[in-house]
Amino acid sequence: MQTDLSRKLGIEHAIFGFTPFPAVAAAISRAGGFGVLGAVRYTAPDELARDLDWMQEHVGDRPYGLDVVMPAKKVEGVSEADVEAMIPEGHREFVKDTLGKHGVPELAEGEASGWRITGWMEQVARNQLDVAFDYPIKLLANALGSPPADVIQRAHENDVLVAALAGSARHARKHAEAGIDIVVAQGYEAGGHTGEIASMVLTPEAVEAVAPLPVLAAGGIGSGEQIAAAFALGAQGVWLGSLWLTTTEADMHSRALTEKLLAAGSGDTVRSRALTGKPARQLRTEWTDAWDDPAGPGTLPMPLQGLLVAEAVSRIQKYEVQALLGTPVGQIVGRMNSERSVQAVFDDLTSGFERAIDRVNRIAGRD
Repeated sequence: MQTDLSRKLGIEHAIFGFTPFPAVAAAISRAGGFGVLGAVRYTAPDELARDLDWMQEHVGDRPYGLDVVMPAKKVEGVSEADVEAMIPEGHREFVKDTLGKHGVPELAEGEASGWRITGWMEQVARNQLDVAFDYPIKLLANALGSPPADVIQRAHENDVLVAALAGSARHARKHAEAGIDIVVAQGYEAGGHTGEIASMVLTPEAVEAVAPLPVLAAGGIGSGEQIAAAFALGAQGVWLGSLWLTTTEADMHSRALTEKLLAAGSGDTVRSRALTGKPARQLRTEWTDAWDDPAGPGTLPMPLQGLLVAEAVSRIQKYEVQALLGTPVGQIVGRMNSERSVQAVFDDLTSGFERAIDRVNRIAGRD
């Protein structure tokens, strides 16, 4: 699975694996792909440094990257406390009532929420970058589009390529104009924040819009045959995220959640604003149903929603409240029906890719 981009980065397979788990990211790189560690959950620079130290020890000489969440436009003088103060009391009551309805216990006294969407705040992301550029990362990806111009310049000065996610050809063109190096065309099927255009439509549109910049196809990809299809549409690689959630290296901290993922079908996800305030594909649960119910107060814009539900999500996860327990995941969850190592996933992807190429060669009369 070689392309010009994979050869440039020195990887065996043009498979880019996004994950919040260092062990998974390292395993992806060791398997011949390109592991990308998600940084949004790191609120303290020393925590990120600790895991990047671990990555350095476990990837060998293989390349890897970092994914941050930062807006292209800077917002000055706004603290987390300032944002918290904007949350309406009625929404806080709705959270309290919903948790009470399902008997979700409180956190222990003094126990802090283990899940906070603070990485969206520019200063948090910049602190992460101050750490990251001390390590030999080869790629910086931004989940909220093009990063600020000075960040792109800083990355390039450190010989780091910059990637940005796009949900439309228009977004892709804006990224190209901003000077990024790789566009990740993320289709509607993808887990997490995603737009409204399906991968089969979006990928060739993005390829045409930004040529000759390389495009990675994302969303609904979980087999070698689908990777071959992405290459046929002009992509120079694929960006996979959801597929790694049920690998043996993933540290989900919840057996119940892993089992829900393994049991879910491709129709068991929903694109909801319940988690962050922006449309994000995730498992459909009674939690997402409550927020999407017209009778409720409705979700708040990002980042208010993420801050509002942070403690609630921690409580739901800690006590494994089955009806409410969920996670961002794409429609490919329907194929995630067994726990396998990252290497086993790669073996399956490469063999499926070979089958697809053989099939096309037979159709074309080249065998």
